Amino acid sequence: MSQNSSKINRLLKKWPRKTVAVQSWLTQMGVSRQLVAAYQKTAWLNRVGRGAFMLADEPIDWSGGLYAIQTQMGLSIHVGGKTALQMHGYAHFLPLGFGAPVSLFGQPDVKLPAWFRSYNWGVDIGYFTTNLFSDETNLGLTTKQIDTYNIIISTTERAMMEVLYLIPQAESFEEAKLLMEGLTTLRPRLVQSLLETCDSVKVKRLFMLLAEKCHHGWLEQLDLSRVQFGKGKRVIGEGGRFNSKYQISVPDRQALYEYEGQSFF
Repeated sequence: MSQNSSKINRLLKKWPRKTVAVQSWLTQMGVSRQLVAAYQKTAWLNRVGRGAFMLADEPIDWSGGLYAIQTQMGLSIHVGGKTALQMHGYAHFLPLGFGAPVSLFGQPDVKLPAWFRSYNWGVDIGYFTTNLFSDETNLGLTTKQIDTYNIIISTTERAMMEVLYLIPQAESFEEAKLLMEGLTTLRPRLVQSLLETCDSVKVKRLFMLLAEKCHHGWLEQLDLSRVQFGKGKRVIGEGGRFNSKYQISVPDRQALYEYEGQSFF
């Protein structure tokens, strides 16, 4: 038992507080499945789900589970959309706060582990798979420190585009407008790269439509001749108003209509 105690002590030094540990990582740390079972019996570890564990005396939340997914399992799943904007401090005026839904993004061929899906995190987890930036999957990603560990999240620029991607299925045009109004300090070089790389015509048109309405200063540094906006009309929701510049219809309540060559809400 003393040998087991020594191993758990070494493990504790390498296990970031309030995170999940998966069996493959525990094995690398010299903790076999049999030893994990012994630690569970002696109340050192609790089971989160199949092949995933937590320290018995430490609370965890979804970010501690995501840490294991990103760092130990190496899966390209990140925090995005409105959740990332909240973490950057841009969504304080929206109904997010404690217990708000969490938006995670990944490639179409990447699945959330079963243990993460089945565990009760106390919040609704939305997982969205998309090739929104298929050629540059890591473009616009950064790290955010949570307690003693870091997780990968979208930058503000990418997160806003992810919000627009989810309209109207999971996000509203009205909230997207409010979010865009607060984005006065976006980095034009990153916005430019994201617009050039984005595979969604809808997202690019909506992004520019809302940004121009807000008259953001960083717009002046964009070169839209290098952005492919596609052909044909796009419709967001039903019963919208049409904006001819970007060939897109948006919901009536927050519609953009044209008057004497200018766009208004």
